[in-house]
Amino acid sequence: MNNDLMFSSKTDLWATPQDFFNKLDAVFRFDTDVCALPENAKCESFFTPDDDALNCAWFGTCWMNPPSGRGINQWIKKAYDSAKKNGATVVCLVPARVDTRWWHDYCSKGEVHFIKGRLKFGNAKNSAPFPNAVVVFRPTVNDALEEVI
Repeated sequence: MNNDLMFSSKTDLWATPQDFFNKLDAVFRFDTDVCALPENAKCESFFTPDDDALNCAWFGTCWMNPPSGRGINQWIKKAYDSAKKNGATVVCLVPARVDTRWWHDYCSKGEVHFIKGRLKFGNAKNSAPFPNAVVVFRPTVNDALEEVI
């Protein structure tokens, strides 16, 4: 992805930094990347936009780095519902937009882990222009992630 495009409002796609994902994968052992493109999928099993993941059932341990645009609320709701209704564990990398309705309706009910500093997404030379958090939705609570982030 072009760095100029990556840091503009022309895209809401931010490829997960591999080293960051690897640390989380060591804790969670992800089964499925629910929001991927073929060239940046983090798991062997993944959903692309063609799969319409919002209308698929999510089970097991899922990784989600959703598009950060206006539709993010649908992704967060799906993650929350998948944990509550299907018993899935969904680990979400999201912008820390604590002033939004979707944050208050869903993220605040999960395990929230704010990331220190700013992430460098994809092959970017510069850090993202926004803070991020990892939000975990699952039937049970676990504080082990504090040691990783």
